[in-house]
Amino acid sequence: MKKRIGLVLFLSLVVSYTLMAQNPIISGQFTADPTARVFDGKIYLYPSHDIPSPIERLEKWFCMADYHVFSSANMTDWTDHGVIVTQNEVPWVQPDSYSMWAPECVTRNGKYYFYFPSTPRDAADGKGFAVGVAIADKPYGPFTPLASPIEGVKGIDPCVFIDKDNQAYIYWCAGGKMFVAKLKDNMTELASEPSQIENLPQGFMEGPFVFERNGVYYFTFPWVQDKTETLAYATGSTPMGPFQFEGLIMDQWPSACWTNHHSILEYQKQWYLFYHHNDYSPEFDKNRSARIDSLFFNSDGTIQKVKPTLRGVGVTQATDKIQLDRYSDIGDGAKIDFVNAADKFEGWKTIFNKKNSWIQYNSVNFGKISPKLLKIKVMARDGGTIQVRTQHKEGPVIAEIKLPELKRSLLIESPVIKEIKGIRNLFVVSLNNQPLEVDWISFE
Repeated sequence: MKKRIGLVLFLSLVVSYTLMAQNPIISGQFTADPTARVFDGKIYLYPSHDIPSPIERLEKWFCMADYHVFSSANMTDWTDHGVIVTQNEVPWVQPDSYSMWAPECVTRNGKYYFYFPSTPRDAADGKGFAVGVAIADKPYGPFTPLASPIEGVKGIDPCVFIDKDNQAYIYWCAGGKMFVAKLKDNMTELASEPSQIENLPQGFMEGPFVFERNGVYYFTFPWVQDKTETLAYATGSTPMGPFQFEGLIMDQWPSACWTNHHSILEYQKQWYLFYHHNDYSPEFDKNRSARIDSLFFNSDGTIQKVKPTLRGVGVTQATDKIQLDRYSDIGDGAKIDFVNAADKFEGWKTIFNKKNSWIQYNSVNFGKISPKLLKIKVMARDGGTIQVRTQHKEGPVIAEIKLPELKRSLLIESPVIKEIKGIRNLFVVSLNNQPLEVDWISFE
């Protein structure tokens, strides 16, 4: 296992690649507990990395050996910069603990400080958590971990907030309770004794994330109100509180994912919520994937509840593969399923089961030159007809594809029959009762 991890680390350091996604935003690997930050005009995403457990002890639990970092300038295309920290290269971490849980990263004085929890080598009975720091000159590394964890911080889910006066604070969770302390200017030592965050609701809490807006400090956190985790928040007039509980940012999942974990940021004058769900692993909720949706405030500063979507955020280029299964809306008779149940990272397909079943996909950028050709990856065992419209279900038809009998998924091309430019919403409609399966569409 050590040789394998070393090889993966080497390849990740020398190769970066671009991922195109809606929700979840990263494919090909699990990315939980996403902390998002804006550095140098880009969004950098620091998630934890769920993996199938190589040891029996964690087969039914969270298993995490390392961290990747991702970046994006448009909220749609994400570059994986590879592994930045791994448990086998941190001096104080128990190398077979697989406990590299939710991380954090901030910048100060030209340096980037990556905070992460893990099980220390000297932990009693091999259990318990400390929080360490790795330092880099760039937001994507290389990061060098310090030899020892932060003294006085025993717990998980570190969050670091730097206030306008340059004072830094670190928040963390231990035993379902929240704590805060000031950090020294070196960002690696406490400058005050830890104090517990009071006045929060009853129930298990973890994953604190703190930000400031219009002079209000928002203390946000996953909270088990009923059966699984919601995302909740409290507000205060100082970074250390006291905080007043305000309510929920996101409801608990209706499906089987016990956890949620998040971060919140403003980017190009819009606020966003980063969170996770077990999209690629519906049968096992310890393998999670990062998502994004827009977040809005009321005039009094309270947060409007976020409804999770598959479409997510960002604009999809018409020349990209448009994954209709990440829909903005869906009509009766249409549904989604995995393309390959044996490898769920291959993504999903849209199944149109009856006449006039449809999918709506918003915000596709056709640019200034209208496309001439529509491409569709489709299977139609009994043939059929698909229309692509814009604006609404009864909007103008820009392409109509008459499909022969296709016993397997094939790429079909059809002319675009009406000029289309700019950013438009798409509606894809089946005109037959015969089932059709669409993987993706694209224009050129």
